[in-house]
Amino acid sequence: MKVDVRYGRTHLEVEVPDENLMAVCRLQPVSALADPQGEIENALDKFNGTPPLRELAKGKESACVVVCDKTRPVPNSLILPPLLRRLEEAGIKRDKITVLIATGTHRPNLGDELVEMLGEFVVENYRIENHVATDMESHADLGWTSKGMPILLDRRYVEAELKIIVGLIEPHLMAGYSGGRKILCPGIIAMPCMKVFHGAEFMGHPKSVTGVLDDNPVHMTAMEVADKVSCHYAVHVTLDEKRRVTGVFAGGIHETFYSGVQFVDKVAKIPIPEPADIVITSSAGYPLDATFYQAIKGLVGVMPILKRGSTVILAASLSEGLGLPRFREIYTEFRTWDEFKRLIYSPDYFREDQWMVQEQMKVAEIADIWVYSDGVPTEDLELVKVKPLMSLQEGLEQALKKHGPNAKVVVVPEGPYVMPVVNNSNR
Repeated sequence: MKVDVRYGRTHLEVEVPDENLMAVCRLQPVSALADPQGEIENALDKFNGTPPLRELAKGKESACVVVCDKTRPVPNSLILPPLLRRLEEAGIKRDKITVLIATGTHRPNLGDELVEMLGEFVVENYRIENHVATDMESHADLGWTSKGMPILLDRRYVEAELKIIVGLIEPHLMAGYSGGRKILCPGIIAMPCMKVFHGAEFMGHPKSVTGVLDDNPVHMTAMEVADKVSCHYAVHVTLDEKRRVTGVFAGGIHETFYSGVQFVDKVAKIPIPEPADIVITSSAGYPLDATFYQAIKGLVGVMPILKRGSTVILAASLSEGLGLPRFREIYTEFRTWDEFKRLIYSPDYFREDQWMVQEQMKVAEIADIWVYSDGVPTEDLELVKVKPLMSLQEGLEQALKKHGPNAKVVVVPEGPYVMPVVNNSNR
């Protein structure tokens, strides 16, 4: 069977022998909204845990609208114009509205990519600013969480009279699901917070995984931060494989988040009968597979279906390379995964971006990691402790030789947007 796997802005084809193919895991079919713009307009005017947006905005002098950075394909060009229009209609002057990009610890978004992210109208008519986690002066100190994390949040959001978030709900490798509280934490927190929030203890917790919220320290801490700083209004969307809007959830931050999570849970969890010997996956193409730092999410997303000793084959364009220099540098500090584990759990060691290397380690402890990419040289892939491939098909052929003629193969074309799980009733 021929299967298309998302890669960059296109797809790669891989042909899997029918006798080996156990499953192709895709999002459950759900209809895209016929009129997403109309649905967004209607949602902004309804009560859902909080009054309609115009009503909330009345009497406010300033507003901060926090949006996701370029790593999330949020349809901001559909959401922001009607949202911002309602703020102005309620009396907030345009020069008192800030659109703040929740970069977390990622690089700032600039130039043409802002137009791609937000739409030309918003970029030309509103103040757009990037969160900078290392600029300590731009953060307000709100105390500490119950788990010992300092709460240092971007003061442009903290000091705004009306606080709004806009985002996408999808599976997330650490927080269970993206969106909601996560847009604020880690979206607009300072770097010192990350020593706890993305430290080895949080990342190594058994509940800090895809699709899990209960007892997840990442989720619980982010919720604590969101409640501390408050959020007056949230707009969330869900998307299908073609990036079309399938759901709009507007209102209170927690009401909209949990409604979106229930929707995603039904669409994204795909059961298979048993763990696989070989899994072929992606990081859902652009923008998530532009760097290896982000593409690791594709590896982590298939962990629940990996048999111990299996092989996972990742297709990622890596059009922007491995990631920031600090991410690349981490791989030069250890030779084996055991050595890396000792480093991150030692009290004196902390590196920015180490959390994604730790996520890769989780996969490497279960399976061999092979990667196809035409975006970086072979030596770069070897540096990040993966086996480079000349093609996706070559990787499958090698993996079938390794695991034998009866090997079970699963393909996950959309990578981390899908949550494949083993159906325990069949085991």
